[in-house]
Amino acid sequence: MNKPKLIRITTVPLSLNVLLKGQLRFMKEHFEVLAVASGPKVELDEVSNREGVPTAQVEMTRAITPFKDLKAVWQLYKLFKKEKPHIVHTHTPKAGTVGMLAAKLAGVPHRIHTVAGLPLLEATGAKRKLLDTVEKFTYSCATKVYPNSKGLYDIILKEGYIKNNNVIASEAKLKVLGNGSSNGIDTTYFNPKNFTARQNQDLKNSLGIHPNDFVFIFVGRLVGDKGINELVTAFSLCERSAANSSTPKLLLVGPLEPHLDPLQPETLQEIQNNPNILTVGWQSDVRPYLAISNALVFPSYREGFPNVVMQAGAMGLPAIVTNINGCNEIIEDGKNGTIIPVKNTAALQEKMQQLIEDTAYYQHLKQNARQMICERYEQQVVWEALLAEYRALGS
Repeated sequence: MNKPKLIRITTVPLSLNVLLKGQLRFMKEHFEVLAVASGPKVELDEVSNREGVPTAQVEMTRAITPFKDLKAVWQLYKLFKKEKPHIVHTHTPKAGTVGMLAAKLAGVPHRIHTVAGLPLLEATGAKRKLLDTVEKFTYSCATKVYPNSKGLYDIILKEGYIKNNNVIASEAKLKVLGNGSSNGIDTTYFNPKNFTARQNQDLKNSLGIHPNDFVFIFVGRLVGDKGINELVTAFSLCERSAANSSTPKLLLVGPLEPHLDPLQPETLQEIQNNPNILTVGWQSDVRPYLAISNALVFPSYREGFPNVVMQAGAMGLPAIVTNINGCNEIIEDGKNGTIIPVKNTAALQEKMQQLIEDTAYYQHLKQNARQMICERYEQQVVWEALLAEYRALGS
């Protein structure tokens, strides 16, 4: 008996390669899977080789490019007519818009779009109105919409992105799978036991981290939108107040993006001049840096369902996060971390100070960190939940 055909689409190959890593191989056991994204082809080949599924290249852009978008719709329409998929499942905004429209025009019976964030919420004026219209259009072409967090679910209903005279029908189209997350976390890979004490000590020595240092780590792009200005200011204040017995360190793992969202000049100066702020740039494997750290600090302004908070938790780190979508679902205040208001430097400093000084509180959070991630976001659990949804769609 032939397996039903499933086509998964993201705007760029990086999303297939990182955000959905392992999931395509799992689904291949139950479906005939085809993965689609824009170029470069070498990245699609990497996905194909690792996941064991064929790929197709359709040029898509992340920017607003009407003529290129229409061309992408036409190419996808032809692909769907040729492949006759049972399910088309899109991720990322542009792939969702062109993919859902093309799938509807091609008569694909099951059209699913996963929402992993809503960057448009930061837009204003005419651009916001345009993006709101596109979002509503994307959802209207889909038969199911899967927000990857409960916070996104609420926002979609509140903003009226799914328009239906019947409230029950609107909510039936929306669903959060399990506890959220698009792909879960491989808790075998993200496990502190993968690193020996010697490996950890060698890395600490290379970075100038001493035995009594308390290491806060941030993983991600070093931009204003991630709360880096507040983080650096809070750390500097915390550092001045720290007891002599424990020196705080701030480990920044990620690239600067000066052209997209530059940091304030005084923030950059502090990063460059403060010997207790350590920068290592972008890293293909963040686990060694998580393994030598004491706590994650993630003061972002907005997120979908941040992988780094789950990764840090799986590595046994409690986290200080902002009260935003995704973060406030992964972290339960006082259990596996602490939640602070967005853009609140004073609150951030206070919580950083508390983790350093209140050893019992810190150990309580740390004890729960890995267990809570394993119970709620283990990758296999997330995959099985999605498979159950696919199977429930019927013919």
